[in-house]
Amino acid sequence: MPAVKINAAATIHAIVGSDDGGVSSAARELAAQLSPGGEFGTEIIDGVAANADEAADRVESTIQALLTFPFFGGSKLVWLKRATFLADDPTGRSETVLTALEKLASTLQSGVPDGTNFLVSASPVDKRRSFYKTLGKLGKVQVIDAVDTSKPGWEEAAADLVRDGASQRGLGLSGEGAELIALMTGGDRRQIDSELDKLDLYLGLERRQVSEEDVRLLVPISHVGAVFELGNAIAARNVPRALDLLERLLFHGERAIGILLASIIPTVRSLLLARDLMERHRLSRPANPFEFGKQLERLSPDSLAHLPRKKDGGLNTYALGIAAVHAQRFSTAELREALHACLDANVKLVTSGLEDKVVLCELIVRIAGQT
Repeated sequence: MPAVKINAAATIHAIVGSDDGGVSSAARELAAQLSPGGEFGTEIIDGVAANADEAADRVESTIQALLTFPFFGGSKLVWLKRATFLADDPTGRSETVLTALEKLASTLQSGVPDGTNFLVSASPVDKRRSFYKTLGKLGKVQVIDAVDTSKPGWEEAAADLVRDGASQRGLGLSGEGAELIALMTGGDRRQIDSELDKLDLYLGLERRQVSEEDVRLLVPISHVGAVFELGNAIAARNVPRALDLLERLLFHGERAIGILLASIIPTVRSLLLARDLMERHRLSRPANPFEFGKQLERLSPDSLAHLPRKKDGGLNTYALGIAAVHAQRFSTAELREALHACLDANVKLVTSGLEDKVVLCELIVRIAGQT
C-alpha cells in the first residue's frame, strides 16, 4: 500500500500526502466522524490560496475559529480544508505564511476550548517544516502518499489499492484482473476509483465477478499503464498488441529511446533472470506474479545476490513474477539474443537516420515474434 503513517493523539488531526484523491476522501470521512452535526457544528475554512497574503488570511481565520467557543456549548469541528500553502513552493516558503503558521502552531500548543476538534487536510505537504512536525507532536497525523511509478515494485502497491476498492464495492476480482487495472490506470487512485465505479455499474446486481475481458472492454489504458502493458505484451509474445501499444505511445509523444529503456529492455532482462532462476533452482511457473516471490524466499541469499534491488534493498519480486509467468514462452538462447537485439536498437536510435518507429517495430518482432 502507499505510505500511511499515524501518530498518536487528541483533538488535533491532520490528513496529508501526495495522493490528493486519497487525502480528500479520508478527510471527508474523518470530518463526518468528528463533526457533532447541526448548523453550527462544523466550521470549514477553505485552504485554497492564490498567494501568501490569502494563505495568511486563511490561517488567521482558522485561529479565530479555534478560539471561538462552540455555540450553545457542546463540541464543534474546525476544518482547514485542502490547504495549498503547506507545500514546498514559493507560497509555502514565504515569510508571511511561515509566520502565520507559527502563530497557528502556538495556538494549538496553548490549547483550544474543550470540545473543539481541529482537522487540517493538505496535498502535497512539506514534511520538513516545523508546523508539520508540531502537528505530529500534538495530534494524529495520517500520511497518504500516491503510488510512485518511478520506483520498482509500484505495481504491488497499485494492485493493493485496486483490491481494496473492489472489496469495498463487493466486486470479485482475480489477481490478474487487479494487476491489469493497476497497470492500465498507472496506480492513480482517482482513476482506479472511477474505473471500479464504472465496472460496478456495468455488472449490476446479478454478476459481481469482474473478468479480464470486462477490464479490457471498459478501462482505458493510461500513458503510464501503456509503458508497462507494452512489456507484458512482449512477454506474452503478443506482437499485434505490442505494436498497437507502441503506436499509441509514440503518438502521444513518448520518445523511442525512453520506451526502449523503460519498457523493452527491463522486460527482456527480467525474462532472462526469471528463466535462469527457474532452470537453475527448478522453480515452477507461478499461477500469478505474487506467488513467485514466495518461491524466491526459499532460496539462499547467495542465489539471489545478482538480482537488481529496489532502493530499500529489497527484491522487485513483482517484475520477476510477471516474467516468470511468461518465461516458458522463450528459450534462454532467445532471450540472450533479445538482449543483443536491444543493444543494436539502442545504437540505431542514437546514431542512425532510421525512423524511430521502424527501429522499435523491428525490435519487437525480433523479440516476440514466433520462430
